[in-house]
Amino acid sequence: MGSHLVEALAARGDAVAALVRRPPRADALRALGCRLVEGAIEDERARLALVDGADVVFHVAGLVAARSEAGFLRVNRDGAAALALASARARVGRFVLVSSLAATGPSRPGRPVDEASGPGPVTAYGRSKRAGEEAVRATGVPFTVLRPAAVYGPRDRAFLALFRAAAWGVVPLLGDGGQELTLVHAADLARALVAAATSALTLGGTYHAGHAEPVTQRELAGAVGRAVGRPARCFTLPGPVVRTVLKIAGAAARALGRAPLLDGDKANELLAAGWVCSSAALRRDAGWAAEIPLERGLAHTARAYRVAGWL
Repeated sequence: MGSHLVEALAARGDAVAALVRRPPRADALRALGCRLVEGAIEDERARLALVDGADVVFHVAGLVAARSEAGFLRVNRDGAAALALASARARVGRFVLVSSLAATGPSRPGRPVDEASGPGPVTAYGRSKRAGEEAVRATGVPFTVLRPAAVYGPRDRAFLALFRAAAWGVVPLLGDGGQELTLVHAADLARALVAAATSALTLGGTYHAGHAEPVTQRELAGAVGRAVGRPARCFTLPGPVVRTVLKIAGAAARALGRAPLLDGDKANELLAAGWVCSSAALRRDAGWAAEIPLERGLAHTARAYRVAGWL
C-alpha cells in the first residue's frame, strides 16, 4: 500500500519521506523522488527524522502475522502510538492511520456494516488494529482513521495465492463459497488516503474505504480466473475442515519459530458470513468513491504479477 500512496502523493507534487527498513530495496520509491529514512517503527531516532517538518503523516505499516496476540499489539498498537506521539510533538497537522475492516468486524448477509454497526474484531489481528486506533486517539494528535476493506493490486502478495490457484485452474472455496466481500484496489485506496488527509470534515473521524459493489467468494474466484485467462474450477472446503487444517498449520508454524499467516484464529475471519462495508461516510466527508471496477482491477493485477515474474 505504501508504494501506491507514494505514487499518488508524488503525482500531486508533494514532497514525500518514507520509513524503510532496507533502503537498497526501495529504489522504486527513490525514483519517485521520495526521501528515504532508514529504520523500523520501533526506532525512535528514525521516527523523529521521519516526521520532522511534515504536514501530514500516513501510518501505513502493520503486522498481519504474529506468533501471539502480544506480537500483534507490539506493532499495531504500540508502534502506531509511538509514531502518533512523535507526530504530535512535531506539531504535524494530520496523522492518518490505516487500520482495517477487521477492527469493525464481519457483516451479516445482505447487510453492510458502517463504522459503528459492526460487532467488533473476531481475531487477535483485528483487536490489535482496534487497539491501535484507540492508542492514536489518546496521544492527542490531530488524526483521521481509515479502515480499508480487502486490498488487492500490483505488488500485493495477499491475493497472489488466489491468482496462482486460478492459473492452475482449481480454486478452493472456504465454507460454501458464499461469503460476501468488499474489495478495494490499491490505487483507489491511495486516493482515499489523500482525500481523507486533505478534507477538513474528516478530522477526528473513522471511515471505511471499499468499492460499492460487493462480490461473493465464488464470484471472485471466477473473476480471477478470467483475469488470468483460465476458467476457474472451484471446490468447497467445509468450515470444520478449514478450522482443523488452519489450527494444525498454525501450530506447526509456531513450533518452527515462525509467525503463522493462517491459523485457527484467522479462521474466524475466513469463515465469517461476510466482510461487506459501506463507505458512504467517506464519500460524504471527503468526496471519495472507488473508481476501479473489479474486472479491470484484477486484469491489471494479473498483468503486474506476470511482469514481476510472480505468476
